[in-house]
Amino acid sequence: MSKKRLDDQLPELTPETFFNRELSWLEFNRRVLAQAEDERLPLLERVKFLAIFSNNLDEFFMVRVGAWHNKVKLGKAGALADGLTPSQVLREIHDRVQAHLRQQRAIMRDVLEQLEQHGVCVVPVNELEPVQRDALYAYYNDEVFPVLTPLAVDHARPFPFISNLSLNLAIVLERKYGRDQHYEFVRLKVPDVLPRLVDVRQALQRYANLHLDRNVFVWLEDLIAANLDTLFPGMRVVEYTPFRVTRNADIDYEFEQDDVIDISSLIEESVRERRFGQIVRLSVPNTIGDSTLKQLVTQLQVDPERDVYIVDGALGASSLFELAAIDRPDLKYPVYVPRLPAEVADQNLFDAIRQRDILLHHPYDSFKPVEDFFRSAARDPNVLAIKATLYRVGKNSPVVEALMEARDNDKQVAVLVELKARFDEENNLEWARALEHKGVHVTYGVEELPVKTHAKVSLVVRREAGGVRRYLHLGTGNYNATTARIYSDLGLLTCHPELADDASRLFNRLTGYAPSTTYRRLLVAPDYLHPALMALVDNEIAAAQAGRPARMILKMNQLEEEVMIRKLYQASQAGVRIDLIVRGLCCLRPGVPGVSDNIRVISHVGRYLEHSRIFYFHNAPPDQRLYLGSADIMRRNLYNRVEVVFPIFAEELQTRLLRMLATYLRDNQLAWELLPDGQYHRLKPAPGDVPINCQEIFMQDSAGLDLLP
Repeated sequence: MSKKRLDDQLPELTPETFFNRELSWLEFNRRVLAQAEDERLPLLERVKFLAIFSNNLDEFFMVRVGAWHNKVKLGKAGALADGLTPSQVLREIHDRVQAHLRQQRAIMRDVLEQLEQHGVCVVPVNELEPVQRDALYAYYNDEVFPVLTPLAVDHARPFPFISNLSLNLAIVLERKYGRDQHYEFVRLKVPDVLPRLVDVRQALQRYANLHLDRNVFVWLEDLIAANLDTLFPGMRVVEYTPFRVTRNADIDYEFEQDDVIDISSLIEESVRERRFGQIVRLSVPNTIGDSTLKQLVTQLQVDPERDVYIVDGALGASSLFELAAIDRPDLKYPVYVPRLPAEVADQNLFDAIRQRDILLHHPYDSFKPVEDFFRSAARDPNVLAIKATLYRVGKNSPVVEALMEARDNDKQVAVLVELKARFDEENNLEWARALEHKGVHVTYGVEELPVKTHAKVSLVVRREAGGVRRYLHLGTGNYNATTARIYSDLGLLTCHPELADDASRLFNRLTGYAPSTTYRRLLVAPDYLHPALMALVDNEIAAAQAGRPARMILKMNQLEEEVMIRKLYQASQAGVRIDLIVRGLCCLRPGVPGVSDNIRVISHVGRYLEHSRIFYFHNAPPDQRLYLGSADIMRRNLYNRVEVVFPIFAEELQTRLLRMLATYLRDNQLAWELLPDGQYHRLKPAPGDVPINCQEIFMQDSAGLDLLP
């Protein structure tokens, strides 16, 4: 059946059945902010969530808001299924973000006040004792003053370029000795090469040889403002105001099919141009004067109603990561050490994989077996070849180091490095060139550059007594040792012949020319994943229509793709029970009478970022009942990326996954339920119920609870 005929048979989407993607994401970020408000969390962990909230907003504006600006600029006024025009979306974003910022700043004041009681303070410079101010002045002269560059704005000197996410001071000056009152304007960039939070204790120790028994910090811009006279002799500072801009940083990789290009050079050039993107947000403090704000709005060419965000207090609160990183374990989560699964603890890893498939649940299970998979392959004399996809590997990567070691040991190594991983382009390019220098076969994408390779797949080819055997790692998360400690992900180590054969076909597709490649077991996007998921849903619909119990549990990061949402509505109307565990944005509206009565949506926000994708179909054949993978149910994942979703065959591993899903569904401490009006309600234990925190349970047993509700 054609896609158009299939679409015609599905329920239409309307504002009553489809949430706006951007506004749904803002609701997710509000749930992150709620963690900062949660008094059960240690204080510095609450500080970290304040920083995460701001960091998330920065990326949201850089990536998503710019696209809506372009739609308004191009006059695209047509509404989507959510019923909102681009101008309405931007207005809603502005109003909601302003409200969330007010909430964040109220929480920030409360948390910082509580931290003072524990000897951790962020204070204005003018509230310090004289000896502390003297020490800071010495630090300013030695470390700060030399890197400051005031830029005057007048008839000969135009308003300077303001870089993305930079913090600046807008300064109004007057000549001390002039007869006529005449004001001058100067822009001063706050150096981003220095700590944003200046440690008073360190300065006091260094310049006064005195010890301070508290952690005291001042904002760098506050220190600079207290010493502006050193920059402008003969001038009087009339006013100074911090300001910060956010630019559209989403790179368009479109190019003509006939263009002959060097992909790495294109990426380099695109990353350089990113800093010149259109301004999509101007953040200013609520103390800013009208004339200064008017000048900034004029010079930066922003819409004062749409693009200006008023903030109570210090701008750029993502810098609170510096405060959260101080050495105060008494104000943080207790240290958690991931378990090393018994299957891999005391034997050769390849021997262990031959005995059984091994399921790893990070960060509760150690990431070490994944690193050992690459390291063992690099050093094993029987290994002939290694193939891997790399999306976000981080700055210090044991996995990439192992791949380079494998090449030193004369293994054949082929790696697809995705250079278009947003905000990791430069890091990935650096690793790609290091791999190439070692002689690794590096490719950057498949045939058409705009299609990202997001799949997490690695293949090791090993010569053994019975012939050549292939070993696989398939995962839901990146080969990144750092994020593996804070992201909740799943990985499978296996040597199943059909999966291995499919992986070989996939790598041939990625590195060569094989557009007609088919697969027996792997669900690979963009060619096969979407229709396969639709067929699995159809199977549940058929079971429900035949009077059998029908159920789906789908866990993912985001849910936005319209055809799948319409299919889920169809399944709900047929009587299929559907549980959706969606961490972030969700455009599906649950609980609509006659449309989604049988659909429940919950989201978990906690100590670890929920990143795993699990798909369960109750009536599917046993070998198609449970899938894991790299793809969310998003248009980009299903149509515009290379993704791999893989089945779990072993009954014992299926049982473990069902226990995990049961644990998520029974959570009543980290879980939020999506209501029909688009709001999320935080779940709490009912009187007499046992509190269930899914992440704490996984820390005790990575498989979770026992029964599927």
